[in-house]
This record gives sequence, structure tokens and C-alpha cells, in this order.
Amino acid sequence: CKPLGETFLFQLLGLSIATLSTVTHYGLRFTLISNVSLDSNSYKVIHHRAFYFGICLSMTLILAALLSSAATVRESQCLTAMGFFCFTLAFCGLIPAACWRYTHSTEVEDSMMDVYDFVYEEVRRNTSSFRRHELTAIHEAFLCCGKHSPFGDTTSVEHKTCPPGQVHDEGQDCLREIQDFLKKHMDFVFSLLG
Repeated sequence: CKPLGETFLFQLLGLSIATLSTVTHYGLRFTLISNVSLDSNSYKVIHHRAFYFGICLSMTLILAALLSSAATVRESQCLTAMGFFCFTLAFCGLIPAACWRYTHSTEVEDSMMDVYDFVYEEVRRNTSSFRRHELTAIHEAFLCCGKHSPFGDTTSVEHKTCPPGQVHDEGQDCLREIQDFLKKHMDFVFSLLG
């Protein structure tokens, strides 16, 4: 009964990773930034790779748990070996992911903030309604309003793109909100993978 309980936990872990990968890929904030980002920005590539890595990892864990359950019930050495091989694949996939996280710890954050900076400066420089619509959508999704800019007055941009009733203050700086949101999300992802 104990091995079946452990395999249930691995199935639950696999389903949790699949759910988290799906939320990360199709979540409003991530999708919005991905749709706005330019091809030269690395965010789209990271966004898609993270989704496919998460789905592959979750399916490998679920398959390993199912094979281990079947091996326990049928007392099959072949199924045990296949289950062990799947667990090994999952573990080998997590090692490069952990290394990437430590060697590229700020790449995702930087690329998201670069997208926001680009859209914000495009709206500040001209009156493109397309970019203004994108900036308004970002402000509504992240519940923030503008940024502190070293380039001068930004209040005209914020009046045009911030949700009604929001007053720009230091607590609503979008760069800070994006950074805080992503930090919380990444902490949750890596605690789950840990």
C-alpha cells in the first residue's frame, strides 16, 4: 500500500506541474507580455520553452508513477525498470532547469520589464493608439499605473493609459509590480520543482 501512496503523490506532483505550466503559458499577464514583446526580445522564447518543459516533465512524472503502480500490482521487473527510467529522465531534466535558473536568474524579469519599457516609451513618444491600447491592457492586468522615468514628465501617458480612478503613486510603479509578481511566481515554481 505504501508504494501506491507514493505513486499517487508523484501523479499529483505531475498534475500540479502541468497545471502550473498551463497557467504560466495561458495566464493573462504572461500572455499579454508575450503578445506585446518584439521578436528581438527573448521573452517569447523563454515563455514557450517553459511551457513545453513543464508539460514534458509532468507527463514523465505521471508516466513514471503509473508504471510504478502497475509494477507494484503485477510485480513486474520490466515495469519497475521502465518506471525507474522515467524518474531518471525527470531528474535529469530538472538538473539543467536548476542550473539555468541560477545562471540566468534575472533574464525573465529583465525581458518582461524591457517589454513594458518599450511599450511605455512608444506611447510617450507618439500617439499610436495600438501601443496605447497595449499599455492600458498591461496597466489593467498588473493593477499598476506608469513608471518613474528619468526622461521627464510621464503624467500625460498615465492619464491616457491608466485605469480610471487610479492615482499614480510610488506603490503602483509597473516595473515594481511586474518584478514582484514574477518573483512570487518563480518562487512558487521552483519550490514545487524542488
